[in-house]
Amino acid sequence: MIDLLVERAEFGHGGNQEVIRPMAALSDVEVLLITPQMQSFEAGSKIQSNADVQLEEIDVPNWDNEYDFWGQTEVELEGRKINFKRIIMPMHENENKMNDWLKQLDLDAVVCSGSRRNVSIWEKWMGPTETMFRAAAKSGTPTLGICFGHQLLCHSLGANIERADKLSSGIWSLELTEKGKSDTLLTTHKQNNEEISGLFSHQDHVVSIPDNCTLLSRTSHNLVTAVRVNNESGDPMPAWGIQFHPEAARKRIERAYGWGHISEEEYNSFRGEHDGAGILTSFAKIVMEESS
Repeated sequence: MIDLLVERAEFGHGGNQEVIRPMAALSDVEVLLITPQMQSFEAGSKIQSNADVQLEEIDVPNWDNEYDFWGQTEVELEGRKINFKRIIMPMHENENKMNDWLKQLDLDAVVCSGSRRNVSIWEKWMGPTETMFRAAAKSGTPTLGICFGHQLLCHSLGANIERADKLSSGIWSLELTEKGKSDTLLTTHKQNNEEISGLFSHQDHVVSIPDNCTLLSRTSHNLVTAVRVNNESGDPMPAWGIQFHPEAARKRIERAYGWGHISEEEYNSFRGEHDGAGILTSFAKIVMEESS
């Protein structure tokens, strides 16, 4: 997991747990976390013959101490003990080498979280991160970009990202395209073409569709809400970008508001139900099918 919200306990580590929860319901899971926004570029050179090098506090001079650093922790999810471990990421933009690194790790899935950073306000660490994420999506490994992750994936594949004048927060219904109506990630948890909703909190918008992606949905406020990556032959890959936050479980929202991490206006805009849990369950099933 590309863990870009380490400073937000509920929407960071808590959000990661919500992504992993449906996977833990199906199988034992080990979670490798990377934090390129905090990591020094020099630390990337520690990766030599061993692809899995544990991250240490000395490697993250930019760590945001709103949330204490830890290199490894264990969480119980769905009756299983799940190990979360932070590892060092290569900090270069060579896609072939990134692909080799991913192969050495032998991953079953790659997920990129949301972030308080913005693709429209580019930072140096984003270059290596989008290179790695693009390599993962093109490799056939189940890949999911959430909010910032959606924007970064689309940007890495050639899309334009623009910053709106104000933040969009709330729950919107997804307007599915013809491809979206039968998409395995978005719709398999529903029956009879029921309405699907997502919880949004973003200011950057993807405003064009990458050439090798299929548009799956839009909303009244956002033109590129969900995409699926295709291979060179135009066939769909198990790789998606979604602008909304499926990991934003109600209990996480309640705690985030109680701790002052979201405003009362945002909290009020998040009242209502959304399909995040069902979509994450669909992704977990896709991961299990692809890895079997």
